[in-house]
Amino acid sequence: MADKKMVEEITSMDEDFAQWYTDIVRKAELVDYTSVKGCMVIKPAGYAIWELIQQQLDQRFKEAGVQNVYLPMFIPESLLQKEKDHVEGFAPEVAWVTHGGLEPLQERMCVRPTSETLFCDFYKNDIHSYRDLPRVYNQWCSVVRWEKETRPFLRSREFLWQEGHTAHATAEEAEARTVQMLNVYADFLEEVLAIPVIKGQKTEKEKFAGAEATYTVEALMHDGKALQSGTSHNFGDGFAKAFDIQFAEKDNTLKYVHQTSWGVTTRLIGALIMVHGDNEGLVLPPRVAPIQLCIIPIQQKKEGVLDKAYELRDKLSGVARVKVDDTDKTPGWKFSEAEMRGYPLRLEIGPKDIEAGKCVLVRRDTREKIEISLDEVESKVSELLETIQKEMLERARAHRDAHTYSAVTYDEFKKIFNEKSGFVKAMWCGCRECEDQIKADLSVTSRCMPFEQEKLSDTCVCCGKPATKMVYWGRAY
Repeated sequence: MADKKMVEEITSMDEDFAQWYTDIVRKAELVDYTSVKGCMVIKPAGYAIWELIQQQLDQRFKEAGVQNVYLPMFIPESLLQKEKDHVEGFAPEVAWVTHGGLEPLQERMCVRPTSETLFCDFYKNDIHSYRDLPRVYNQWCSVVRWEKETRPFLRSREFLWQEGHTAHATAEEAEARTVQMLNVYADFLEEVLAIPVIKGQKTEKEKFAGAEATYTVEALMHDGKALQSGTSHNFGDGFAKAFDIQFAEKDNTLKYVHQTSWGVTTRLIGALIMVHGDNEGLVLPPRVAPIQLCIIPIQQKKEGVLDKAYELRDKLSGVARVKVDDTDKTPGWKFSEAEMRGYPLRLEIGPKDIEAGKCVLVRRDTREKIEISLDEVESKVSELLETIQKEMLERARAHRDAHTYSAVTYDEFKKIFNEKSGFVKAMWCGCRECEDQIKADLSVTSRCMPFEQEKLSDTCVCCGKPATKMVYWGRAY
């Protein structure tokens, strides 16, 4: 019974999804709570996932011509006030610094909730001529937003992210970069995190404060709620006009730059948990699993067993990130722990296996046990990791598609949301009133107007007036 106890402490996702999530982040030791209300400690197992996200995303950024920089974490109040819509959008969540040591500051500073205003202030002095463009910068940092309700990874007062901020000579270049970076996110989510996404544009109501257009990648969690997983904003020349960022064209005329910004955060780790996890714990896609293979020696006190486990670790470290669990816990406990921590593969080896020149590989995602000869262990591990990565995306896509519905009438729309969970595709007239009505009636928001439009009917699902767009609707985190 002792071996099972560890797993029994995870609440079943069908019973209470929110508690299941909290249990996993604690039991898998991804985070811990702190004395700082609304902020978390990201523990080694959680931070290692973030490092892999960071490394692989950063590589994609660099291939897209992005350079990394670092700007201050403090923003003077006068700077924040310069773009009206922007400051109004962030005002409720800003944390203020009022003293430096014992002295009151002449001007209070906010701890960055996002860095548009600082980048604008910097670009104003950094960009003079068309030769200085484009500027394609990104920073990896933390930001602070004074959220009322917090949840590990999904919403905390301080979180880690990257924020790209670019400046271009033309509106066309800015638009192209906005879409390009959204595609980088979509490809990364699907290829690395095995999370399928819907790409589209946010409605006027849901777009970023101060942007002309916001593009988003929306993912569906296991419980049928949506999670905004990355956004890319086209600012046009609004910020440039507020901050007076001008450059001399080839003919010496002065023009305003066109800007973009785009970001993803540590909530991607929350998405990983909620898309792939199960009642035994985490299930990590191999490309983002800090440990891809856990070797579990059986009867490890017997002569030669641990030696063989270490030999296999050394042999396999060329094809996978490997760990040997040589603790003094029972094999059953170790199996449960490897499952709970989401290692994609575990390798079991004991005296009889060594004698027969074989071992057992167990897949975390399907629980399939595969007996293989030790001679082919490298090629098999390598092949299985690829298969797991591919099949995890396929399963997540099948789950999303099975929980995506269409509605033509408002009765149909309400019935689906009252009885099921997932995305609902429905036509919309483009009016804010209908979005407000839907939110009031059902606590449902527009997730995006997908780039791939379908014509489900001629009329808005809510008011019956002529429709302009097909929208994905859902309840969201």
